[in-house]
Amino acid sequence: MPSPSSNEWTADDIPDQTGKKAIVTGANSGLGYETTKALAAKGAHVVMACRSMERARDAESRITRSVTDADLSIIELDLASLASVERFATAFEDTHDELDILVNNAGVMMPPFSTTEDGFELQIGVNFLSHFALTGHLLGTLTATPGARVVSLSSVGAPLGKIDLESFQCDDEDSYSRFRAYGQSKLAMNLFALELQRRFTRTGTNAKSFAAHPGTASTNLARHLPVPDFVLNLIQTSSAQGALPTLYAATDPEAIGGAYYGPDGFLERAGYPELATLPSGAKDRRTARRLWVTAEELTGVQYLSGDTEATDVPGHAET
Repeated sequence: MPSPSSNEWTADDIPDQTGKKAIVTGANSGLGYETTKALAAKGAHVVMACRSMERARDAESRITRSVTDADLSIIELDLASLASVERFATAFEDTHDELDILVNNAGVMMPPFSTTEDGFELQIGVNFLSHFALTGHLLGTLTATPGARVVSLSSVGAPLGKIDLESFQCDDEDSYSRFRAYGQSKLAMNLFALELQRRFTRTGTNAKSFAAHPGTASTNLARHLPVPDFVLNLIQTSSAQGALPTLYAATDPEAIGGAYYGPDGFLERAGYPELATLPSGAKDRRTARRLWVTAEELTGVQYLSGDTEATDVPGHAET
């Protein structure tokens, strides 16, 4: 399985993206902001999919000050609402007939108990279910674009997760664990990315699916962590560094569909893009298929349905 040709791959190594169309969810801050900025610097037209239009416009202004020829647009997207997800996809497809890169980046991390507009536990709803639905709504445009790529963000917390399908529609605040819920949502993104690649392969779809994680990058997601700021400052790397595995998966010709990329440093906390260690829970194909069916049922978005048991994913060995 090929790895980055250099162990110090940076945003400067991104190939020319002129003419390519990209969507980055959560593009106004953190990893999403850095991903958007780097893609725009290489010539891509990037649609910034953001919940707050005010913060999105501020981010757009900051990017254009440093990338003077940046080609950006903004479409509102609230991942806590499946109706908003559908409206976003419709608005995008009304103005675009190609989609080269979809970065399922936005997320929430260990907030107090809350639910989405549709009644899902907030973290599974925002981090996974809405991105599942978004990918499905955009599938026609993705598959019509030769070599399209979908990159779904996981986390170093994913190995701590366990899929509990009954908890997706959680109404019991007393039994809620923000840590378990976060780990589950990010493990779900690993399972989704691999299962999507299997279904691309089975259907002969000319697209690739990847998972990526940023290590311990500094983002505003950490605001809910019960850890003092000075401790976070000691262990976190920059958002720009954390975005590199996503950017490698989204753009590099050597990136292979079905792979999981993260930093190459100690415990994958920081460093340059390299194959990451796939959580053991992400290797279970039966769970991946059950998760897919459950996501279809809960979101009402069905795509690439059918058995994938015999389809291999080249990125990592699986059980």
